[in-house]
Amino acid sequence: MIEGGRVAVVTGGGRGIGREIALRLAREGADVAISYRKAEAAAEAAAEAVREAGVRCELFRGDVAAPGDVDDLFKGVNEAFGRLDILVNNAGVTRDNLMMRMKEDEFDEVLRTNLKGTYLCTRAALRPMVRARWGRIVNISSVVGLVGNAGQANYAASKAGIIGFTKSVAREVAQRGITANVVAPGYVETELTGSLPEKVKDQIKAQVPSGRFGEAGEVAEVVAFLVGEGAGYVTGQTVAVDGGMTMQ
Repeated sequence: MIEGGRVAVVTGGGRGIGREIALRLAREGADVAISYRKAEAAAEAAAEAVREAGVRCELFRGDVAAPGDVDDLFKGVNEAFGRLDILVNNAGVTRDNLMMRMKEDEFDEVLRTNLKGTYLCTRAALRPMVRARWGRIVNISSVVGLVGNAGQANYAASKAGIIGFTKSVAREVAQRGITANVVAPGYVETELTGSLPEKVKDQIKAQVPSGRFGEAGEVAEVVAFLVGEGAGYVTGQTVAVDGGMTMQ
């Protein structure tokens, strides 16, 4: 459970997995700040849904890969709520291409948003968490960061980087009452997977012991546990929510 009065920042919280995470934390009683970059209508709808859970929600537009935007985000959160307890680094992009065809800007953009964005937001969030001697950070990676995927060398590199980054952060701040963990979703029902041809969906499901795609709410449930009061002794861990796809 999440103690009443906690404040959570969810980057990329306007749609997909991020939206479900924001909603789940709201149902636990946390006030929520949602950051988004482009999809304003979707972000507004997500914020309204969060408020219907009876908590406060504020929207912040910006690019997590831009230091100035990140500074504005966390300054705005402090002004609006006066505290920050939980950070969920969910914002991410894909620019898929085979390695021999991958352009340098396709590689750079994915690393900049997914990995550098996680670094910038984490650095900003740690300041108030260290002062409070309490904090929860959950970084959203992917099973692609664990096993790789053809055509996604840039995405795999960014998501694998998040895992190593999180472990390092966890070691630095564990004695200050702050945890840092990773959730690595597998194939989840979103707008992106929904647009795949049925043949491709069937091929993917054949690789998953559960035989189905996951639901965004199932990822949100794991995040809610990791940011709760009862998860204070869980840090530096990577939890795959993938129907058994990457089990060892």
